[in-house]
Amino acid sequence: MKAAIMISLLATSIFANAKDYRVAALYWSMDIEGQVAMRKGVEQRAQQITKTTDDKILIEPYVAGNGREGAKRQIEQFYSVLKDRTPVDLIIIQPTDNSALIGPLQLANKLKIPVIAYDQYILGGELTSFITSNNYQAGKLNAQYIEKLYPNDYEIKLILVEYPRVTSTIDRVEGFIDTFKKVHQNFKILKSYSAVEPVGGKKVGEEILKDFPDKNSIDVIFTINDGGGLPIVEVLAKAKRNEIKVATIDGDPRSIQNIRDKKLTVINSAQFCSQIGRESMQAGYDFLKNKKVSRRMLIPTFPVTTKTLGSYTGMEGELPKAIKLPWSKKRWQNQIKRFE
Repeated sequence: MKAAIMISLLATSIFANAKDYRVAALYWSMDIEGQVAMRKGVEQRAQQITKTTDDKILIEPYVAGNGREGAKRQIEQFYSVLKDRTPVDLIIIQPTDNSALIGPLQLANKLKIPVIAYDQYILGGELTSFITSNNYQAGKLNAQYIEKLYPNDYEIKLILVEYPRVTSTIDRVEGFIDTFKKVHQNFKILKSYSAVEPVGGKKVGEEILKDFPDKNSIDVIFTINDGGGLPIVEVLAKAKRNEIKVATIDGDPRSIQNIRDKKLTVINSAQFCSQIGRESMQAGYDFLKNKKVSRRMLIPTFPVTTKTLGSYTGMEGELPKAIKLPWSKKRWQNQIKRFE
């Protein structure tokens, strides 16, 4: 009889500790493959937590969209979540802009609502945790591969397609350029353009053809993501500018296929986008359960080339095993860097 009472009390205690957690998930957009995969990771981990614990994670999704209108919409969405009469327990956000969200982040801090940011950082406030790809590494891996294709004293004619409004893309460009300088690779930046999504990418591709119409006037184009980079490849391939080598970042399946087909793209430093989402949701849940959470996490990127295709698990996959890079004496490591 006493044993039955004890079991009943234990079950009651466990049930009493169970909780429904409301999570506002503020996504950037749903028309870039990597961003879709990040969202899948967030929601998959939330479902897993709900299935394997007594708690329930209830996600309330918001999608901002691209461009200035998207950035403006995300500010409004962030404030709307904070002004809800019933506060959410957690906010997970992929910021559209580094500095535009200072106001709502500071208000969240004042209301003591934890904020997990992934992919991009937010300046001017306190984040509970920030999870992103090792973006500096992504640019570095691209440059390490490209410089092996040319003698050091050859001046590589380089085009940059960047996006200086968010930390991740800034870090990618810095990793690329710093590596060229470190290995003393001679290069000249012919021109820089800005594109991060398909419409902007197509426009930039057409501008590149107009600005550099002659074959062999460009050696390499470095694009900071596949969202803007894929349309550039399509425009250039259609114009038969196959002499150009494209180095890019993300791991979009279409870009990986371009590598297989030897269609301009020679390397893609691929993200494990769903892993970013999974780690973000896990960090948020751990914080809610009063567990220690890393203040910053860097997920490694993987250099996909014709020689490493077999090791890549896809942007929704788990991290592959460590491998030796065919063009380098160094090994690619599959470790997540965590900072307290």
